[in-house]
Amino acid sequence: MEQFNAILAIAYRDFIKFTHDRPRILATFIFPVLFIGVLGSSLQSGFGPNIGYNFLTFTFTGVLAQTLFQSTAAGIISLIEDRENDFSQEMFVSPISRYAIIFGKILGESTIALTQGLGIVIFGLVIGVPISIHQIIALLPISLVVCLFGGSFGLLVLANLNSQRSANQIFPFIIFPQFFLAGVFNPIKNLPTVLSIMSHLAPMTYAVDFIRSIFYLNQPEYPQVVLLDPLYNLLILCGLFIIFTAIGTIMFVRNERNK
Repeated sequence: MEQFNAILAIAYRDFIKFTHDRPRILATFIFPVLFIGVLGSSLQSGFGPNIGYNFLTFTFTGVLAQTLFQSTAAGIISLIEDRENDFSQEMFVSPISRYAIIFGKILGESTIALTQGLGIVIFGLVIGVPISIHQIIALLPISLVVCLFGGSFGLLVLANLNSQRSANQIFPFIIFPQFFLAGVFNPIKNLPTVLSIMSHLAPMTYAVDFIRSIFYLNQPEYPQVVLLDPLYNLLILCGLFIIFTAIGTIMFVRNERNK
């Protein structure tokens, strides 16, 4: 119970920090809206009806998954901020598991990302993306899985970085290429061999495909937009989550001890 309370307290702290950060709130909602409303609509017009599926919906599902994954991953930068403020050292000397501390951070950023995801779904309904209540219900647990996976990836990437400045410089170079390798905006079913290999190595690919596999389940467009079976995606996400979290936590704790 003590570990559980610690996880909730750390997660709650991060969520409260987000609600007080108006520039971050504004930025996190503007970019997904632009991606879906502007890019999705323009690509739909460019590809036309011959592509076989609605490109606005395709972009919507990609941006939803990308936002959940990226927002949680980028939010783990707060670990570096806490390190610079010596707040993390205060947490790490407390009588709670280091894994509980890390998972509390991931859970807090996942809660923030889910709030952003809700905003994206509402915007999708406003602009006419066909979303049923059954799809929304099905996406709820799937979205949490994607958030947790994104948090573990962010932890792995940022655990060895020493400052927010280096994190803000390096992180975009790791995330932005995955936008295209994961098929957020573009189909990736028939990529050249080299790009296909890179796509399968990009963690975001499985997050995007998992969201789409659930959204398009039992729909005629499913074979055209989904790469892997949902269960296969889930197994990959869970396996990588365990690996990323374990390695990232060990690396972060080691750096704290050597500080």
